[in-house]
Amino acid sequence: MLKLVIGNKNYSSWSLRAWLFLQESGLNFEEVKLPLSTRQWQQNIGRYTPAGKVPVLLDGSLSIWDTLAIFEYVLECYSTAIGWPTDGVARAIARSVSAEMHAGFLAVRAELPQNLRARKHWMRSQLSQDCQQQIQRIEQIWADYKSRYGHTGDWLFGSLSIADIMYAPVALRFVTYSIQIDPNAQWFVDAVQALPSVQQWVAAAAAEPEALSEIDQL
Repeated sequence: MLKLVIGNKNYSSWSLRAWLFLQESGLNFEEVKLPLSTRQWQQNIGRYTPAGKVPVLLDGSLSIWDTLAIFEYVLECYSTAIGWPTDGVARAIARSVSAEMHAGFLAVRAELPQNLRARKHWMRSQLSQDCQQQIQRIEQIWADYKSRYGHTGDWLFGSLSIADIMYAPVALRFVTYSIQIDPNAQWFVDAVQALPSVQQWVAAAAAEPEALSEIDQL
């Protein structure tokens, strides 16, 4: 059976992406949780990955780290897994916006860290100019591709795809900090919150005993 090594559900957005991908793909897997910034983390993370980060997918003796690498490996092994759009143009765009999320939006990550059980009202004017511009770019992605491909399904490119998985944690950050989103992009936040798998993850995050004070203080 596959094993997925994750960090705290409340704080680890990359863990959420890999877990949501496996869950929505209907795959059986064992969850191995290493709470961040704990002795358990320090003693065990090196057993699973030389990169020292989560998530990590274990398939027998094979260890795969980095979320996009996990997606691609699972797609090679399981044809029913969540994948890319079937249309060639849509697939190219979906890969582009997924890579954009994978490598970018650093101000959003820094100023609005994942903290699912917290609620804080921040005005966009309180954020840095970089963060505000990155939020606008995210809104543009959600609005534009829903407008272009919305007739084929309920997600960015029709059916649920890796692109939606990549942006799901950002939608939840906007909920945590009560960021007002353009009405043409709000649909994505609502769709992510409505997923039963996301609701399951959020409920588990709320029940976790661990706390990271440097994030909670925000």
